[in-house]
Amino acid sequence: MAPSTHSSDSAAARSARAADLRRQLDQASYEYYVLDQPTLADSAYDRLFRELQELESAHPALRTADSPTQRVGAAPQSQLPKHTHLVPMLSLGNAFTDDEVAAWDERIVRLVGDAVRNTGYAVELKIDGAAVSLTYRDGVFVTGATRGNGSVGEDVTPNLRTIRDIPLRLRDGGPPAPALIEIRGEVYMPFDRFEHMNQARAAEGDPVFANPRNAAAGALRQLDPAITAERPLRFFGYAVAVGDASGDATGQEAGRPRTKTAAPARRSPLPFDSQWDLLDALAGWGIPVAPHRARCRTLADVAAWAHEVEHRTRAALNFAIDGGVIKVDVLALQEELGVVGGREPRWAIARKFAPDIAVTRLLDIGVNVGRTGALNPYAVLEPVEIGGTTVKLATLHNFDLIAEKDLRVGDWVQVKRAGEVIPQVIAPLPERREGGRKPPVTKAPTRCPVCGTAVERDPEEVAIYCPNVACPGRRLEALVHFASRGAMDIRGLSYARIEQLVAANLITDVADIFALTAEQLEGLDRFAEKSAANLIAAIDESRTRPLSRLLFGLGIRHVGSTAAELLARQFGTLDVLAKASEAEIVAVRGIGAIIARAVVAFFADRTARQLVTKLQKAKVNFTEPRSVNSSGALKGLTVVITGTLPTLSRDRATEVIEQAGGRVTSSVSKATNLLVAGAEAGSKLDKARSLGTEIIDEAELLRRLDATPQD
Repeated sequence: MAPSTHSSDSAAARSARAADLRRQLDQASYEYYVLDQPTLADSAYDRLFRELQELESAHPALRTADSPTQRVGAAPQSQLPKHTHLVPMLSLGNAFTDDEVAAWDERIVRLVGDAVRNTGYAVELKIDGAAVSLTYRDGVFVTGATRGNGSVGEDVTPNLRTIRDIPLRLRDGGPPAPALIEIRGEVYMPFDRFEHMNQARAAEGDPVFANPRNAAAGALRQLDPAITAERPLRFFGYAVAVGDASGDATGQEAGRPRTKTAAPARRSPLPFDSQWDLLDALAGWGIPVAPHRARCRTLADVAAWAHEVEHRTRAALNFAIDGGVIKVDVLALQEELGVVGGREPRWAIARKFAPDIAVTRLLDIGVNVGRTGALNPYAVLEPVEIGGTTVKLATLHNFDLIAEKDLRVGDWVQVKRAGEVIPQVIAPLPERREGGRKPPVTKAPTRCPVCGTAVERDPEEVAIYCPNVACPGRRLEALVHFASRGAMDIRGLSYARIEQLVAANLITDVADIFALTAEQLEGLDRFAEKSAANLIAAIDESRTRPLSRLLFGLGIRHVGSTAAELLARQFGTLDVLAKASEAEIVAVRGIGAIIARAVVAFFADRTARQLVTKLQKAKVNFTEPRSVNSSGALKGLTVVITGTLPTLSRDRATEVIEQAGGRVTSSVSKATNLLVAGAEAGSKLDKARSLGTEIIDEAELLRRLDATPQD
């Protein structure tokens, strides 16, 4: 009996609906996890996902390998099967200095001449994660494996399916992908998600993980993919290998295809000619690619990039790196250079950075009283070298985090120092507690360690405070902060000098600094006539600092340097700001209710008003020269500048944008309204294009501002 037309139509409709649901869910995942630009509400995603689950449950034939419902659902395995990679996953040689990079370059130049120096290098971050390969057949993810010994790894396909930014089907945004392709990359765990996961585990009484890398590697090798799915794993791709439809290898990692059979018809060439284009292709296929990559024409450019990443970029990243990777950019040259001993590619080298994590002993927990009265705990450590610096002290942030991490004096702890960031204690190693005995629990103080006043705590904050405005600890730190480089920048007024002036009863508040005389200073130890005159001159010079610096220097709670600039530019003078209401202050873009309340409370305080009066009598500047034009052309817009502008320096461009009401930030995000691009614009330009951000050049900026270019 032939099937009814109605039955056929219903089957076709179900199949079409399932395909449409998969398409919508895949697009939503790509926007959320890869682009960080979601357009579908969570509730709508959940509704579509449930509909697809129900449809596939009622009609199992509709379930496909690339269905979003298959990310979690495999049964636990008794053991992990083995997987042979299409092409061995190679290791990299290491270079720890620019000289070692130059030596590597000399070796490859001897083999291929100046071709490399004529075509340049691609440089990428070296992610500190777990290396994996992802095999796609006809664009569908079919197998995922760990690196293993380079040739054979463990098949962890069900676990890799749980990682949301790994596409189950390659997108059509790049060149056509080969029928069979392995994509290599690193599985990692972002710092913020790692911390959140550890906090949740600690709350449940579970052991915390030592570091993101170990947590990621352990999650990949779970026998139950449901456990892996609970871990906040992410992925970056950086290399490919290709094969023919039968699975035979026909290419080499990150290089131009190299046929291993005599049948050229079976060859699956890569659809690009350089490492840079390879990464672009990966991004087009929906594979996340690490930020901060660059093309370098010379080794000097490579060295500059590595220095920038190690000493600046690294500290701002939300994931761990242990260096950069330098690659010959042209794939044909990669193939010509080949592999050393079957293990290391000649055409790439890892530029290793100094390690930024170490293990040492927590000797004590001290407490500093900050300029606002906040009690800040810090770790006294057994000295340890991290990143080329000996570390003896590290921040502990607040007492709530100490309790959450269960940090105890005597513990072995992990300490992190990235770039210029203050060292911080990541976590204890409870398994190393001697004899299994736990040291005493660390408790928050109930009284100020300096003046003995009972501490207070705002229910909306994690910090505890000493409320005594006359506390010697608060007074000293407030004076030091006021004179610091980011505030009034009084050169020569060091911490030790301020301690000396306080001990001599010459200053009790910041206004007293401006009443000092050379004769008073010459009567103190280590002050000669010239040094006294120099300090008085520096104090006089500081009177002219803009209002934003003065506001920051006053140490108003919650008012950092950025908030001080926003307030100073908006209100123009200290007198106007002092009279502003909470509603007027919170209306300033970038200023929230907590800051607004703190500012109003400061100027309502009698002691603060007396201090302001003393500063005014000392002829300290109360105005901001770069106040906001309330009707400016860029009012309310967030602007990013990238590249080299023809006539405007970066500082001058920032100044004219801020004068026109705009706010200049350093990175492109969904909140960016405008990108001003100059010559040699890099990844910021690419990201702005992907987000649909408006992009203009200097000429258009000046046209909108009607400004005159000047340095």
